[in-house]
Amino acid sequence: VYFPHTDKEPKRGDLIEIFRLGYQHWAIYVGHGYVIHLAPPSEYAEAGFSSFMSLQASQAVVKKDRLWVVAGSDKYRVNNKYDRRFSPQPVTKIVWEAESLVGHTMTYNVTSKNCEHFVTNLRYGVARSDQVTDAVEIGVAAIAGIAGIAVAASLISRVIARRQDEDE
Repeated sequence: VYFPHTDKEPKRGDLIEIFRLGYQHWAIYVGHGYVIHLAPPSEYAEAGFSSFMSLQASQAVVKKDRLWVVAGSDKYRVNNKYDRRFSPQPVTKIVWEAESLVGHTMTYNVTSKNCEHFVTNLRYGVARSDQVTDAVEIGVAAIAGIAGIAVAASLISRVIARRQDEDE
């Protein structure tokens, strides 16, 4: 099997991070060039902006596809990013459980039950998604920044008003 988009050949049970436009799609490698992933109807390789329809999806299907089909021309990599924090399940358990879910329709929620939650739960027994955590942190920082600008603008307008009152 040839892996053109990564410098590391995946091993069974590895998390595969696929870089889509504006987000990452996640799958778990099960061997012989195949991955299993949780895919809402709008999730497919090179979907572009139509993949943002996933934000509104409430259900997704567990699929088994060739990695090169899921990735398309998008870059991907092996990213077992929580291995230092959580112990991976035995590979046979990861693959068996993933295979047993193929074809099932599951509840999907971009913030709590997305493709990354799905694969991290298979690998570690813990559903995690940094994409969600990062997005929340960015949102909070943006709100704080906007609030800070509003406070600064208010203070500046008060100073200007005082100076105008003093000049009169």
